[in-house]
Amino acid sequence: MGIVIRKVLNRGPFRINLSKHGVGFSIGCKIGRLTFGSNGINRTTYTIPGKGISYIKTTKRNKK
Repeated sequence: MGIVIRKVLNRGPFRINLSKHGVGFSIGCKIGRLTFGSNGINRTTYTIPGKGISYIKTTKRNKK
């Protein structure tokens, strides 16, 4: 266990995550969100608001 330092900036549908590992960002709303993590993992999330049901698809970016 360690200390986690993270800052999230929200600007409308855009969200920027700043952490010691790098910068990640996402775009979306309550129903769907597309996230690009600083660790090379992309995540697509679809949610039914108010029901607690969601679908998450995770993929890893290819290194060039």
